[in-house]
Amino acid sequence: MQFVDEASIIVEAGKGGNGCLSFRREKYVPKGGPDGGDGGHGGSVYLIGDDALNTLIDFKYQRFYKGQNGQPGMGRQMSGKAGDDLHVKVPVGTTVIDEDTLEVIADVTEAGQVVLVAQGGRRGLGNVHFKSSTNRAPRRTTPGTEGERRNLRLEMKVMADVGLLGMPNAGKSTLIRAVSAAKPKVANYPFTTLVPNLGVVKLGQHEHFVMADVPGLIEGASDGAGLGLRFLKHLTRTRLLFHVIDVAPFDESDPVTAAEAIFHELEQFSPTLAERPRWLVLNKFDLLPEDEREARAKEIIEQLGWDGPVFRIAAISGEGTQALVQAAHRWLTEQRRLENEDEEAAEREREMRERMEAEAVARTEARLGRKRKRDDEEDDDDFDDDDYDVEVEYVP
Repeated sequence: MQFVDEASIIVEAGKGGNGCLSFRREKYVPKGGPDGGDGGHGGSVYLIGDDALNTLIDFKYQRFYKGQNGQPGMGRQMSGKAGDDLHVKVPVGTTVIDEDTLEVIADVTEAGQVVLVAQGGRRGLGNVHFKSSTNRAPRRTTPGTEGERRNLRLEMKVMADVGLLGMPNAGKSTLIRAVSAAKPKVANYPFTTLVPNLGVVKLGQHEHFVMADVPGLIEGASDGAGLGLRFLKHLTRTRLLFHVIDVAPFDESDPVTAAEAIFHELEQFSPTLAERPRWLVLNKFDLLPEDEREARAKEIIEQLGWDGPVFRIAAISGEGTQALVQAAHRWLTEQRRLENEDEEAAEREREMRERMEAEAVARTEARLGRKRKRDDEEDDDDFDDDDYDVEVEYVP
């Protein structure tokens, strides 16, 4: 299945039914009075989270979603049937943004979560509502109102606890294969991973966490180079980052320079995401002679000025990977306990997520602004003054 993580759709709620203008007509009841019924409410449009979905590809082929119109009222004070609501399933992890106002309408983070995105139109009132002692035969009704219409942008971010960050071919896909049942493509060339991959890391019967692998970053990604920046947003929902470094790159490049470049691109993309806890994972130690491994690790750590957690692994053989995932599970468990027991810790997490969402909205606004500018420039290029020259002939 093709992976699509962004989509633009149009949602329109149903129109409310009109009120009915009617008078009671029976053989032996003269002047029976008004009996026009009300119209039915228009159907609303809702989005509902579904954890069985992992892509927005359906919205690539169907972009318009409309609620059902309400039926008009009828005589004998019969109300019209309300329009059926429309429920549209979206993947868990979808952010819903109004493209016109850039307002974040909702963040679908749980299966079954229901979000109203277009309110149905109100019903019209029949003339029975307008009778009075002085107006016994009212001919007044109200029409149903139009349903709400919105241009929405859906942005899906995978729901994961741990995200893998690193250069292409650093061994991220090999690592996620080693510790989970996920089977992303692995090959000895860069950019093997073209879309994000999720893997569930199981450590016991009820102990597990989700790991996300995204396409590798390269220097200049924040300016549009490579693939990684497009998918880097999927790491914004993670709590912990593994910075995977190839200690023996096949092109003999400097791992320290590569690591610094990655962190620079991370800061350019999202300063808040760069504040997330990050662990250094030195990979491919099996390619180094045993007597050189520790010296190589110390050299990289010192040059980076790193004072955080460091793990030495060989993902392809699984060496050191269990110690890494067990430490991550303990850390995640402790973080959840702190947030449940300490309101300040929970508030810090909420604040960080809000800041990342604000940065995401700013990126969306900038991207849409650039698109509108390009469209305006194309329109200007199409405009030719010569096409509008008019010769006027005065006839005496």
